[in-house]
Amino acid sequence: MPKGRPIAPVAITAEQQAELESWSRRRKTAQALAMRSRVVLLAADGCNNTSIARRLSTTAQTVGKWRKRFLSAGCYGLLDEPRPGTSRKLSDWQVELVLTRTLESQPEAATHWSTCDMARICGLSQSSISRIWRAFSLAPHRAETFKLSRDPLFIEKVRDIVGLYLDPPDRALVLCVDEKSQIQALDRTAPLLPMRSGQIERRTHDYARHITTSPFAALDAKSGD
Repeated sequence: MPKGRPIAPVAITAEQQAELESWSRRRKTAQALAMRSRVVLLAADGCNNTSIARRLSTTAQTVGKWRKRFLSAGCYGLLDEPRPGTSRKLSDWQVELVLTRTLESQPEAATHWSTCDMARICGLSQSSISRIWRAFSLAPHRAETFKLSRDPLFIEKVRDIVGLYLDPPDRALVLCVDEKSQIQALDRTAPLLPMRSGQIERRTHDYARHITTSPFAALDAKSGD
């Protein structure tokens, strides 16, 4: 006979599964929420607490905690709750002010907000700004890059290039030729995806040069000169 108390089965709807899978795919932000989502998804597949803990490198007690939280409150039960302690000293309008300025403005002579700059302009302490940013998973100092290719032969070209590095032919010489511009190009090839709660800023790694190129050297591909 199995030992211990019976474990309540976890059943999730299609909408809950889509939301949990979205949370679980986070690789750099809100890692705690991603782990909790994986716990619930594995529990919905019928895995017990011990096997889930082993697969996610955590404890069975932690798995049981988030299983119970999901059964009692759904997906919202996986979010962080206010911790016990002294009452909150910041008002709602102060929190809203910090969030609005973080998401909709940019500091002078800087590329992103720091806790010191935001604290000075909002009249709050640096630790208060840090707590607000952590609560809403905001990271103004971070950015990710992405690239969407419209080349119909993109897969074939990637395989050819990667193949040169993994299995180069004998006596092969691989040259990577790029251009440099004397004018800084600021337009990315795709619109910038702004920072929001739980998601850092994302932008393409390349940009449009607007035909402002300066040739520093010329390479004859046929002769190698």
